[in-house]
Amino acid sequence: MTRATEIHRATDNDSDCEGIAAIMRGMGTENVGLQGEFDADRARGWIKRLGDEGAIYIAFDGSIPVAFGALDFDTAAPDTGLLGVWVLPGHRRRGLATDLAEMLVAFARDRGYRKIRGRLPEGNEPALSFLSSIGAMVPLRNPDMTFELPL
Repeated sequence: MTRATEIHRATDNDSDCEGIAAIMRGMGTENVGLQGEFDADRARGWIKRLGDEGAIYIAFDGSIPVAFGALDFDTAAPDTGLLGVWVLPGHRRRGLATDLAEMLVAFARDRGYRKIRGRLPEGNEPALSFLSSIGAMVPLRNPDMTFELPL
């Protein structure tokens, strides 16, 4: 199984923001659950908005950005994090999404989140399958945390 050579928490530097945007472009016409144009400035704004309450982790295969995962928050539900993972089609089924999800679950635990909800784009069966498997992982990593798929 081939794994990324590096996964780190994304910052608002040009390399990470351009990498996130490149991954989004590489998803093509797939319904990824994020509407509209996604460029480096949008990634930068997202990272800045998350601050210390959320996080984006980005995976590189050598110097090529191939996947990222995000734990976002909702001010209306302060104990709930929103988890999403995006992996370029040519790099799927290699464990990257699981690695990213594990890092995001650890981040959520450290920040005191009690629930994680999966970000599930409509009609995206691979995302449903992945999030279902993550739902089983979350309470194993933190028995005090629950996972919910969106309705």
